[in-house]
Amino acid sequence: MPLTVATWNINSVRLRISNVERFLREERPDVLCLQETKCPDELFPHEAFDALGYRHRLVHGMKGYNGVAVVSRIPFTGTAIHHRCGKEDCRHVRVWLDTGTDPVVLDNLYIPAGGDIPDPAQNAKFAHKLDFYRELAVWFAEIAPRSAARNGKRGIAVGDLNVAPLEHDVWSHRQLLDVVSHTPIEVELFGRMISSRDWIDVPRRFVPADQKLYSWWSYRNRDWRKSDRGRRLDHILTTPALGESIVSYRIARDMRDWEKASDHVPVLATFAI
Repeated sequence: MPLTVATWNINSVRLRISNVERFLREERPDVLCLQETKCPDELFPHEAFDALGYRHRLVHGMKGYNGVAVVSRIPFTGTAIHHRCGKEDCRHVRVWLDTGTDPVVLDNLYIPAGGDIPDPAQNAKFAHKLDFYRELAVWFAEIAPRSAARNGKRGIAVGDLNVAPLEHDVWSHRQLLDVVSHTPIEVELFGRMISSRDWIDVPRRFVPADQKLYSWWSYRNRDWRKSDRGRRLDHILTTPALGESIVSYRIARDMRDWEKASDHVPVLATFAI
């Protein structure tokens, strides 16, 4: 069976629900993972997703900040909410997709942005981000594989990971080396997380590392297409057990032009399950 998973930092699900509905009607992914929903659970727009056939959902949100959600046409065999770094700030949920005898484990992550100053001694937000990556790498390597009997080797991790790890994941490697999201320490910790389960970077399976690839463009750029000062902050990763099942990927770049657009655009990947 084909399985299409999409990830999108929506920057307020209620404010942009019309864009979400349009995306789901046009693209019909099997699963959509949202970040920065900025919505407490009791106010999540469940009816809109029901109407489009996304009747299986795990939402974990709070008022005004953060928040993650998984909406799916595929049933879940299990769900989990994970708290990181001693905080309950709605950044990590996990579902087991009912794909037969070996469910696909899907993690939806919204890793802290880290503020503006790339110094953990001066900036608590940046310190939180680094600690989040350290904790996540350990968890993926040591805890997640034995966290539940139903947890198999077929894993997908998606989300706004707030790091552009490669030189051509940013518009200027040289100018952004001391800018949060592309600093050497963030790239190092991103790599440590990748190594924790030998994660495969799905888009880079199709686009060589020496080619530019972005999923985010700042609202500050009045003509984002002309300046094209983007970063690749939104990721789809898969474990080696699904490496031969990767069929395609797409970054829905044109959606950055939609009315009330998020500064992020969806990233999609299809697998032959």
